[in-house]
Amino acid sequence: MPAVDEAEIDFATIELFFFAYRDFVSDPDAILSKIGMGRAHHRVVYFVCRQPGMMVTDLLETLQITKQSLARVLKQLIDSGYIRQMAGAKDRRQRRLYPTLAGRELALALSQPQSRRISKAMEELTPDQREGVVSFLKAMRGREEGLEAVETEVD
Repeated sequence: MPAVDEAEIDFATIELFFFAYRDFVSDPDAILSKIGMGRAHHRVVYFVCRQPGMMVTDLLETLQITKQSLARVLKQLIDSGYIRQMAGAKDRRQRRLYPTLAGRELALALSQPQSRRISKAMEELTPDQREGVVSFLKAMRGREEGLEAVETEVD
């Protein structure tokens, strides 16, 4: 491990991120726990609903996880009737993912409290401040160079 100067670390902002994330996922976590699912299921159903027809390879790239990490979660969502998997029309080897009506309803139920939380947090912000929040979040995206996809589940 490289030597790190503790004075260079913004612990206050890191803690705000931890607490904001904890609370941001708490409502969906509560909904998912009632049906025996978790955050991994949330991420998968969210992106499949946002991009119906996406290929499994696209989902792997979006979530930046391995095929093995996705397999169990995707199987459970398919078996539970939230997602359909179909062969591509032009290339039958492609596996395309679509939400079912139940999957779409689940994704909306999980996103609604998160959207309310975002709206409440931004209600006092000016349009410029809102743009600043969006710019900041976009700038936070991306992996450190050289990091591989995780080998664990998507939670």
